[in-house]
Amino acid sequence: MITLNDYLFSGDTVLKILLQYSNDLKEEAIKNHNPIDMAHSNFLIQIIEILEHTEFLTSQSQRINEFYMYMANKYPFLAFTFKGRIKSLIRAEEKFNGYILEYIHDYYKEKGKYPNDAEIKNNLNCFRDLIAYRIVISLPQCHVTEQDSIEEQELKYLYEIANVLPEFLEERGFTPELSGIPDRNTSIYLSDNNQSYYRDYVQTPRTSGYKALHITFFDNFARCHTELQIRTKDMDDLAEIGRANHDGYEKQQEENRAKRDMIPEGQCSCFDEAYERLIKLQELDLASVNVNMFKAYNNQLINDGCGLFRGRQILPFEHLSRFQNDSEIAKL
Repeated sequence: MITLNDYLFSGDTVLKILLQYSNDLKEEAIKNHNPIDMAHSNFLIQIIEILEHTEFLTSQSQRINEFYMYMANKYPFLAFTFKGRIKSLIRAEEKFNGYILEYIHDYYKEKGKYPNDAEIKNNLNCFRDLIAYRIVISLPQCHVTEQDSIEEQELKYLYEIANVLPEFLEERGFTPELSGIPDRNTSIYLSDNNQSYYRDYVQTPRTSGYKALHITFFDNFARCHTELQIRTKDMDDLAEIGRANHDGYEKQQEENRAKRDMIPEGQCSCFDEAYERLIKLQELDLASVNVNMFKAYNNQLINDGCGLFRGRQILPFEHLSRFQNDSEIAKL
């Protein structure tokens, strides 16, 4: 069985690793008549296309930048950042194999049997976040009276922004996608027209404590999907450096082990292969990796200049509250 780990020690670039891994998976798929490996190879080709043909990102980021300018004019008292990223190779590989585990586990739990290859393959056409942008807002303390709550004020602006975003980007060539969540539990602050678009992890946080609003768009100019996440600074800190980051990783490992316990080795070859690939990546010592433009002293001290482990940055915009140091500005 071929794994991504087999390609991480030769000093190659991420793009060359992707090309070799995808090609070898395709050859194995043809040789063994394995539609899952073929789907895996085609998934990697999507990432290759993004890395090889980045000119569309210029158009995409320029149109999203118009919303940045709208926010700067509409909310001069807010500080905020816009950040974009292409999902890193290791994160993408983990997610692909994680989807296989989750689908087979849930299918077996519900029906008492394993799905066939066609059913598994069909479930893998659900990746919408290879390209993602994050909007993080913050209300400086100087704009809040002692009687007001920063958290409540920030939530108010968070949902205001969320309600404007779909129509604003639709006018610029993006089509918002339905969230696909049948029993939506969204905030009353989301308008009726927008509730079906958002995955509202603010109203219903993940078990790790993670909070954010997620919405997916299809870019009709670039012919690809992109995800936008909207958070407050506190939500962003929790996700990036706080409990949600660490606990989420630990919980994911526990859930994978629980799935393995339910489906013993040898019962479902597709599950076995996805599980082995996932575990190898989770146990990877990043300091031993030899990938061009990547360096790690350990699994915490990492300089990733190529998008192997951390998303490659697309656009950075930062708006500092225009009046945050002006004591004469009236409180909100």
